[in-house]
Amino acid sequence: MTGFKKFLFRGNLIELAVAVVIGAAFTNVVNALVRGFIGPLIALVGGEPNYDNLKFTIAGTEFPYGVFLTAAISFLITAAVVYWLVVLPATKLVERMSRAEEAVEHPCPHCLSDIPKLATRCRYCTSEVEPVA
Repeated sequence: MTGFKKFLFRGNLIELAVAVVIGAAFTNVVNALVRGFIGPLIALVGGEPNYDNLKFTIAGTEFPYGVFLTAAISFLITAAVVYWLVVLPATKLVERMSRAEEAVEHPCPHCLSDIPKLATRCRYCTSEVEPVA
């Protein structure tokens, strides 16, 4: 039981479980946004976004290709919404936060290796360097 307890309470497993729960909740939010706002906006411009009734018949067998078409369009819309409303803003936020962090190293003027700002000698080529304030 001790090994099983260690497995269950490892940080990775807990983080993964939380990520799955948050992902499921986020999926509901994105689907509601697509159904409640994006879909009706597309219906205003291009007509009905639901093509589930489209099908063709060969030798008495129906092929409901409209179900696939509706799912594909829904996927593309959802992916676009997630990209423009989540991924792009999050990327810009992370970029701004990383720019705000102060660099702790700078390149050596002789060998171009990264050395600490306060170093007076390069740890790679042993050249004397001016510390950066």
